[in-house]
Amino acid sequence: MADTEGTVPFRGHHTWYRVVGALPTPSGRPPLLVVHGGPGLPHDYLEDLAALAEEDGPGRTGEAGRTVVFYDQLGCGRSDQPDDPALWTMDTFVAEVDAVRRALGLDRVHLLGHSWGTQVLLEYMLRKPSGVASLVLASPIANAPAYAAEARRLKDSLPPGVREVIDRCEAAGTTDDDAYLGAAMEFYQRWLCRLDPWPEHVVRSVLTLREEVDTALWGPEWNVTGSLREWDVSERLSELDLPVLLTSGRYDVVVPDLVRPMAEAVPGAAWVLFEDSAHLATAEEPEHYRQVLGRFLSATEKG
Repeated sequence: MADTEGTVPFRGHHTWYRVVGALPTPSGRPPLLVVHGGPGLPHDYLEDLAALAEEDGPGRTGEAGRTVVFYDQLGCGRSDQPDDPALWTMDTFVAEVDAVRRALGLDRVHLLGHSWGTQVLLEYMLRKPSGVASLVLASPIANAPAYAAEARRLKDSLPPGVREVIDRCEAAGTTDDDAYLGAAMEFYQRWLCRLDPWPEHVVRSVLTLREEVDTALWGPEWNVTGSLREWDVSERLSELDLPVLLTSGRYDVVVPDLVRPMAEAVPGAAWVLFEDSAHLATAEEPEHYRQVLGRFLSATEKG
């Protein structure tokens, strides 16, 4: 199984990519392009999806393996990390999807976004690009204010001492304190990833978060202060006119009550709820996730 890396020129900088499998694909089936979450978090935590490229790996249904393409968004991971706040806009990351597709010749492609990556892909798809075979929205966000309200509700359900540390540090602007980070981990261990310990590739992503990018666009999960704080495309979901799969976890910070109206609004969409997962079903239930994803991608190709 081929595994190649390289970079794509983008807005005067370079976006790093990894291709697991071959391009062009020997089978002629569209590859899967993965758009990670964050913002400012590299793709590493989604590496379990690379097993889709194995000839007989989990999630296979008898065909040759499916080529999977990862990339690190500009500003994080192995991509260039310019010190230019003007770059940290939704338009930058939507344009980056197109840049990666053009450079790698992904004329026909399946798209998968996770968390913040679903926001990027919703913006991208609402601009009606050509050649997209299907869209997978993992732990999807269509309405930032609604998401933040639910995240605050989850935060407020933490033990009182933990809440007090979070609120005190945020009010004082001391969110780099060890006490704040420890309290925030109480939140993330419940609604981000329930595995104990966290897998190495998840830890690797979290430890290399580019805070400047995250702060500019988003901020704390429960207190969105960045430029996306009013972002909302929920009224436009009916415009999506391709096969769509939504996935989320039973204990996801993107709670089922947020995903359900999305599944109802997207014409013909399917929704799979992973009962043993929080926000990272790809890592928490990797084989099950690949099976669900593999079946969906194959079904879209068979019509």
